[in-house]
Amino acid sequence: MLDYPVKILVAFGETFTGNEEIQNWLLSNGYAELAALSSAIRGSEDAFKWLMVNGFPQLAALDSAIDEDKKAYAWLNHHEHYFLAVLSDAVHQQPEAVDWLTKHDLQIFLMIAAKIRFFRDNQVFDHHKIHF
Repeated sequence: MLDYPVKILVAFGETFTGNEEIQNWLLSNGYAELAALSSAIRGSEDAFKWLMVNGFPQLAALDSAIDEDKKAYAWLNHHEHYFLAVLSDAVHQQPEAVDWLTKHDLQIFLMIAAKIRFFRDNQVFDHHKIHF
C-alpha cells in the first residue's frame, strides 16, 4: 500500500464515509483492488473473494486481520507483508503501530486506520435480519 499516491490513499479513506462516488471512481480508474478492499472491510464477502481470485490475497488477509483473525495476521507476517500487519494493528490502536507510522511520517495511514475504526465502531447489526 505504500506505493499508492497520497491522493489515491485519501480517496480510499473516504470510501469508509459512505462516499459511493469515490468507491466507483476507484473501481473504474485502475484501483479496483482498493475498491474491493474497502468493500471487504465493510462486509462484502464477494469483494473478499474477488481479492483472493484476482491476485490480492495480502489485501484479503488485511481485511481478516482487521477482523481480528489471528491466522490472517500471522499469514501477513509469514509472507513478509509487515506493513499491512502494522496497518491492522493501527486500526486496533496498538501503540507500537501508531508510533511506528508516526515515526515514519505515514500519517495518511493513521487517517485511514481511524476511518476504518470509526466505520467499524459505528455499525449497527440487526441480529433478527436473515443474511443470505
